[in-house]
Amino acid sequence: MAEHTRSSITIEASPEQVMAVISDFGRYPEWTEEVKEAEVLSTDDRGRAEEVRLLLDAGAIKDEHTLAYRWTGPREVHWSLVKSRMLRALDGSYRLVPAGGGTEVTYRLTVDVKIPMLGTIKRKAEKVIIDRALDGLKKRVESLPAPGRD
Repeated sequence: MAEHTRSSITIEASPEQVMAVISDFGRYPEWTEEVKEAEVLSTDDRGRAEEVRLLLDAGAIKDEHTLAYRWTGPREVHWSLVKSRMLRALDGSYRLVPAGGGTEVTYRLTVDVKIPMLGTIKRKAEKVIIDRALDGLKKRVESLPAPGRD
């Protein structure tokens, strides 16, 4: 099994509020700087995304890839790479756990690029991706009005 990078953050919102932002792929360009476009290609019988096309621009790295999503209950989602020009693998997950009035979000990620790269450099890149995603998610969720509060 490939090595992965993992990090967690606590967000001051319910797991349901956090998952609502995670599952709203069309709005990713609003809070994820690297995602320029996100298009849901297919959904499951509950309306959750099964395949999503993402157009990324992270400076030196520009790529379009398709991810397949697997939902494990209301508080966990996993994804894996279907196709990409630059990546061989992109496997990850978000896991949400209630934590003292908020939610602990754990993001796990494994990336394998088509060009040769040292493992330590790859892990550092994964860490940067995870930290940016968690920070963006936290800012987005906490900026939204809480249900029942006007």
